[in-house]
Amino acid sequence: MSSVLIIDDDKELCTLMKKCIEQENLSVMIAHGGIEGLRFIDENKNDNSFSLVILDVMMPDINGFQVLKKLEKFPISPFLC
Repeated sequence: MSSVLIIDDDKELCTLMKKCIEQENLSVMIAHGGIEGLRFIDENKNDNSFSLVILDVMMPDINGFQVLKKLEKFPISPFLC
């Protein structure tokens, strides 16, 4: 099963996106910040478990551009910012 990772600090928006994506029979993981998202990806890097990452640009811990820069070393694509 394909999996989607949502990295966004807006909890209500994440819940809405998760419901919509799950209707397409995709599994969804949510990270409520850039640091948490990077941790999820690092923990699952050997699985190539994420087919798509939806990434918010404006987050309080580290912004989406900083997360995207760090994700260049992981074989994940595409990204939606």
